[in-house]
Amino acid sequence: MNKKVKVYSTPTCPWCQRAKQFLKENNIEFEDFDVSMDQEKAEEMIRISGQMGVPVLDIDGEIVVGFDKERIKELLGL
Repeated sequence: MNKKVKVYSTPTCPWCQRAKQFLKENNIEFEDFDVSMDQEKAEEMIRISGQMGVPVLDIDGEIVVGFDKERIKELLGL
């Protein structure tokens, strides 16, 4: 069951690092967008989440704001 996962993050955000590490530990492939360097992706993140804070995860169209481990596990079926 491959879900499309996008992570909107910044290099200095500790919760972003934790979220990406969690995905890697569970062998979940994801696209990572550095919203501090990519204005277009930053605007996309704000549009889909209504938030300016990171991380924002898009798991098959379901939006998770912050590193909500239980919600991420639920959406990924872990």
